[in-house]
Amino acid sequence: MTVEMDTRAAKKSEPNGITFKMVMIILIAVTIVLILTTIKVWLSNQIYYESKKVNKIQREVSALKAERVLLEQHIEALKFKNRVTDTIFILDNTDE
Repeated sequence: MTVEMDTRAAKKSEPNGITFKMVMIILIAVTIVLILTTIKVWLSNQIYYESKKVNKIQREVSALKAERVLLEQHIEALKFKNRVTDTIFILDNTDE
């Protein structure tokens, strides 16, 4: 009978339901998850805005490269025109 009383006393001393320790563990876990989630969102935002800057610079570079090609073509056309005009001018002077 003393053994039964000891087990009953042990069962009564065990807390039922949620303990303070359980609440603290849950709060710590939720805090860690919130911190990690906040860091992930912040990093994602930073990556997004940096990629927008990079894309803008890449567009500007490609536009400048296209403009360079057009300018080189224009220079070649002017060189050709200058050479043709010079030859025609020389030919006109020799005719007189």
